[in-house]
Amino acid sequence: MVEVFKTSVTLMEEEVFLLKELRKKFPDYLINFDLEDCDNILRIEVVGTKINFISIIELVESYEFNIEVLKYWRMS
Repeated sequence: MVEVFKTSVTLMEEEVFLLKELRKKFPDYLINFDLEDCDNILRIEVVGTKINFISIIELVESYEFNIEVLKYWRMS
């Protein structure tokens, strides 16, 4: 399963910090950012289970970043 989020993360320091926090809480998820994308994408992938997107949103928002699930996206 893959979930894609639009975020307000813009700086590499923010990316590194959030990756560390997300990977700590969700060690089985493959997590990465694409800050070159206009939506500052956070992409999360996991095999064999559903992604807990509500917990991800809550964690990111707890650090005062905006985040929302992208409803329409396609993998290249």
